[in-house]
Amino acid sequence: MKPSFRKKLIGGESLTGTLLTLPNPQIAEILTLAGFEWLFIDMEHSAISLTQAEEMVRAAGQTAHTVIRCPLNDEAWIKRCLDLGADGIILPRINSKEEAEYAVRCAKYPPIGGRSVGITRAHGYGMQFNEYMDRANEDIALILQCEHIDGVRELPDIISTEGVDAIFVGPYDLSASMNKTGKVNDREVKEAIEKIRETCKKQNMPLGIFGTTPEAVEPYRQNGFTLVAVGVDSVMLANQAKHLMGQLKKSKP
Repeated sequence: MKPSFRKKLIGGESLTGTLLTLPNPQIAEILTLAGFEWLFIDMEHSAISLTQAEEMVRAAGQTAHTVIRCPLNDEAWIKRCLDLGADGIILPRINSKEEAEYAVRCAKYPPIGGRSVGITRAHGYGMQFNEYMDRANEDIALILQCEHIDGVRELPDIISTEGVDAIFVGPYDLSASMNKTGKVNDREVKEAIEKIRETCKKQNMPLGIFGTTPEAVEPYRQNGFTLVAVGVDSVMLANQAKHLMGQLKKSKP
């Protein structure tokens, strides 16, 4: 059995992943073989369906952890994504304690929450039902995104909610909420991210962030961010294709 993603997360282990937006299990498998420790399967900003997400989770196998970003903080999406057998979910735009409490109710089984019970892939199609039920709350991570300035203001109350396992910073949406879209290195945006870091550090809350390049995420890795997603599958493909074509054009007879 794959080691517990949630236990690694709350234990402060450094976890490096990448963002998947292309609905293709082969890409998930390739990135797993490349050494990424977790895959951020994005169902919020992509055309990935539930069936495709399940295939991507299956492709990661026992090697990489899989975390699905649900399209929104909604019970139907939460239970369906978790039932695919992912190691966790990420919920976008959590801006209040009430929203955090709702997420916990939907994502955690009693007594912590009220997650609906089904017979799905996560439960071994019924053959591993008891084992999954016994370990789900301990092993499956609920990660909330702080990606709006309202969420930054409400973060102390959000992270005080029992059942929240980590906070993940969305720097691009955060910058947009501050009328500085895409300016992730703007002073005020960076100050907001630092406020998130300080708030989470006080409560010993695991913290993650996304960046497009290793250079973008390295300062955060050095400053206590342990759940890091770097790069996007489509951008990797595009950049490498452009690089190859550029090299061919230079050497064209």
